[in-house]
Amino acid sequence: MKKVLALVLALAMMMVATGALADIVICQNKVEITAAMQDYAKLYTEKTGVDVKVITGGGSSDYNTVLKAEMQSGREPDIWVIEGPSGYELWKDKIADQTGAEWTKYTAAAYMDGEKVVGFPVAVEGYGLAYNKSILDKAGIDPATLTNFDALKAAFEKLDSMKDELGLDMVVSMVAGTTTGMTWVTGLHNFNVYLTVGNERNDTTYIDQVLEGKVDEERFHQYCQYVALLFQYSTQDMLLNGTQDSQLAAFASGKAAFYHQGNWMDPSLVVLNPDFEIAYAPHPFLHEDTDGILVNPPSWYVVNENGNKDEAIAYLNYLATSEDGADYMVNKAAMVPAFTNVTIAPSTPLSKSVMEWNAAGKTYDWQQYKLPDGFGMGTLGQIYELFAAGTIDVDTFEIMMKDAIAGIAK
Repeated sequence: MKKVLALVLALAMMMVATGALADIVICQNKVEITAAMQDYAKLYTEKTGVDVKVITGGGSSDYNTVLKAEMQSGREPDIWVIEGPSGYELWKDKIADQTGAEWTKYTAAAYMDGEKVVGFPVAVEGYGLAYNKSILDKAGIDPATLTNFDALKAAFEKLDSMKDELGLDMVVSMVAGTTTGMTWVTGLHNFNVYLTVGNERNDTTYIDQVLEGKVDEERFHQYCQYVALLFQYSTQDMLLNGTQDSQLAAFASGKAAFYHQGNWMDPSLVVLNPDFEIAYAPHPFLHEDTDGILVNPPSWYVVNENGNKDEAIAYLNYLATSEDGADYMVNKAAMVPAFTNVTIAPSTPLSKSVMEWNAAGKTYDWQQYKLPDGFGMGTLGQIYELFAAGTIDVDTFEIMMKDAIAGIAK
């Protein structure tokens, strides 16, 4: 009898322990999909009985600060986001090996550590200069011609001369503020224009130079002139005080002809319901033609080796292989999935344009996340803001950027 009671007690304790562990905490970095992700978490709970809590950092709050706070809270997340090598190196001692997980059969975009699969690709994302086709048509500008610096400069000048006629407040909606948390737009995504535009994918020439503290002088000079062009044809208020929401609102309301953001903004864009056709033009900072946009997995979900590992991997498997997961990724979160088994095509404008560029093979890599942790947003971001504020001119901007890059090697 005692043995039976002991067995029953042990089973009860196992059930309690299992129940205590049957929840997942996810720390993620995309404010624009928070609502959709929370709705999917509720659906997952209904289907599996596993509670899912979503914690978000990003947009105007620094995701890495939020993640570090969660790591120190005494309840580490079971799933969190890394954005490349610096994030992986920071947390790799905690990150589980997911080799052999069901989701890995359907993607070539997993984050790898040698032969180990360690990261689930959140999506395939892309960015360029989104444009309002109605405005360009009225100005007689063919977006297909905007593949080099000189063509874009001429288009900006023409649009600027027609601002009153076209109802524009600015030619391009661009942000660069540190207090608004938007230095990821400049110090990461825009800086990556220098690193990869015009190169074959996986060509690491320019990121390798930067990590050695060097730049290609002529290429970098042209890049700095491109930043000057973008800043000149935005407004100082938008550059310094614009948030992710106000930047989008200016474009969606027809007050800006171009918009410097990626297809991750589709959920917010759809809510604003703009009444014009939208697609992407390149970031053509060189005088030679560069006909492509920047497309890559932006981030990966990793699993805590010491957390609810099995439940976390099961969540990712369901996300990648179920109809519920496909519906969430494409229709609810307006993402372009990185999985071959997902056949739903996005209808939202920015993601649709990304898919078209990707299908045409006209894409450039993302290598900004190979920068040292905090360098893009923190160090470079402050220099972009000084330039946006008019505190320094373009020549000083170029010098300060090169000096900051030289400091990497020291």
